[in-house]
Order: sequence, then structure tokens, then C-alpha cells
Amino acid sequence: MPEAKRPDLAAMIGPLGRALVAAELPVLERHNLTMWGYVVLLGLGDEPVYTQSALAKAIRADKTRIIGVLDELQQRGLIHRAPDPADRRAHLVSLTPAGRSTRERAQREIQEQEDRLLAQLSPADRRAFLRALQTLAAATEQR
Repeated sequence: MPEAKRPDLAAMIGPLGRALVAAELPVLERHNLTMWGYVVLLGLGDEPVYTQSALAKAIRADKTRIIGVLDELQQRGLIHRAPDPADRRAHLVSLTPAGRSTRERAQREIQEQEDRLLAQLSPADRRAFLRALQTLAAATEQR
């Protein structure tokens, strides 16, 4: 049996992920967002419009699971939903200006916290770490 030279990736990333989520929760609460609400706002990104189904796929959520999240975000005026003129069974989802502003403020605060954590790395290590995370994230999205 080969000797383990490093901990498993999940053993290293899991605690880091939980710590990051715990640090994000107060920021999201200040913006009256749930984690899923924030994920939806991020998922809408720069695309002008998504169908609910395409959005669910993009954020890796069950399309029925996000309906309540979409309802709440729409009631708050953060997103707009309308029937798809090409398919009346589908709904199109887009960010409102208020949704974009809320997302940007929350993301800025979260990334400021992340920058304080990343400051423990040298600039070169920080760039390499972020590049590696982006590469691995892209690889998992293709599966």
C-alpha cells in the first residue's frame, strides 16, 4: 500500500469551504440573502436572460428546488421572471438593477474577506492558487 504523501483533497478543501461559508453568512444576512439566493444572483451573471431550467443547470441545482428562491428574489425586486415567448411553458429569468446592485455589494464584501485570507500567501502563490482553483472548477463543470 503506497504511503499517503498528502491529505485527500476533500480533507483539505472541506474545512476551508466550511470556514468560507461561515464567513459569508453574516455578509449575506446583511444583504437579506440566503446562500441559495446569492448563488442564483451569481448564476445570472452577465447573461441577459436565462430560462429557469438553464439557470438551475448552470448553478447545479434541481430546477424545482430553486422555484421558492426565485419567488423570494422576485418578490424583493431582485429578479424578473416572464414567460418565454418561444415556449410559454418556460420562464425567463433576469437580474433587475436592484438585483445586480445587491449581488455586487455582497460579492464585494465577500471578496474583501477572501482577500484578507489570501493575503497569507505570497502574490505569486495567490495567483497560482486562484488559477488552479479556476482550472479545477472548470474541469468539474464539464462533467
